[in-house]
Amino acid sequence: MAENVLNEGLLLYKSGDYSNALAYFISLPDDCGANPIDLAYYLGLCYSKLKRYDDALLYLEQVVTDSNDKKTLSEKEQDRVLQCRYLLAVLYCLSGRKKLADFELNKLLDIGYKPASVYASLAYIAWEQGNSGLSCEYYEKSLSYDGSNPTALNGMGYVLACEGADLTKALSCCKKALDILPDSAACLDSLGWVYYKMGLYSEAKKYLERARKEDNSNTIIMDHLSELANAEQL
Repeated sequence: MAENVLNEGLLLYKSGDYSNALAYFISLPDDCGANPIDLAYYLGLCYSKLKRYDDALLYLEQVVTDSNDKKTLSEKEQDRVLQCRYLLAVLYCLSGRKKLADFELNKLLDIGYKPASVYASLAYIAWEQGNSGLSCEYYEKSLSYDGSNPTALNGMGYVLACEGADLTKALSCCKKALDILPDSAACLDSLGWVYYKMGLYSEAKKYLERARKEDNSNTIIMDHLSELANAEQL
């Protein structure tokens, strides 16, 4: 019964209805029988999907803290803690806490957890900190573990494009990433930006407009479209 009480919320979450999943989990009374750490985990996931990062951090940190208080963890609990640590690192980065993110990611590397994803996250942090060389090194390491990692492929292509370095490789990386994630606004934007850097404005416009259709609130996509429009007028 304690497990079943979460099922309705899990179905909503798995269907992508994160707002209603969150509302369901929040509505559960204290005496519903659900494991409070299970509930904290799912609340953290819902908040992260809804980009309410501070709320997500509160619950995900609770899951990790609880594990520190236990002498032994089941395999399922260990996997969940590692997942939460990785998600915490991503959320720390997205919310500007890059030193905390870097700390968590390096701890995960020490134990060999999902190195391709971890190195891709470190690459993003390096890029955000203005170190494009280190960013490319981390993306290369990520791809050495998983040559089909779309985050690393897209990130590598975008950084190379922004730096105006090896646009042929940038184009190849971004095309591969988009093949894997054909509806990704980030991948569409990156490929459009590579074409822009190559001076192929009609191709750039096609992909940047598709990116805007997928995510019309993204300021980077809007900036890229604005730069393209200015270039076309010259």
